[in-house]
Amino acid sequence: MFRRTLIVGFGNPFRRDDGVGAAVANALLVRLGREPLGPLDDGFDRLGQQVDVIQVHQLIPELSETVASYDLLILVDAHIGAIKEPVVEQSIDPFFRAPLVAHQTQPSSVLALSQQMHGTTPEGVLISLRGHDFGFGEGLSPQTAALVPEVVGRIVEMIRSSPG
Repeated sequence: MFRRTLIVGFGNPFRRDDGVGAAVANALLVRLGREPLGPLDDGFDRLGQQVDVIQVHQLIPELSETVASYDLLILVDAHIGAIKEPVVEQSIDPFFRAPLVAHQTQPSSVLALSQQMHGTTPEGVLISLRGHDFGFGEGLSPQTAALVPEVVGRIVEMIRSSPG
């Protein structure tokens, strides 16, 4: 039995590569043998499995209530050219980072709110993929789309190696 895991793909799918979180979420769902989420479906109505997958436009403080019931939280997002690596994986520690407003809630703040308000916090991991095109439109650039299978593989490996 694996640890209860939540994967959250976040970003705006209507700003090309900013939607890579949703693309990874859907590719992961397909890999798990499930139906992908539609463009306006966040996946919250599907919660309740050992491994859950949702997509959101941005992280908000209210997400702390959802993540509180999981052992492992994997967040997936895009990063810009200031970071040279195509894929960056980092642990997330629960601490408040300013600003704590709906449009700019940081991953560490979501975990800190979970800890403070619900008395529990999952292990947190942020996986960030290099975005190349953040213009208006749908669909990923070829360079960013090429990273999706690697990241899905990493996530599957994390889930499989999680102690139960």
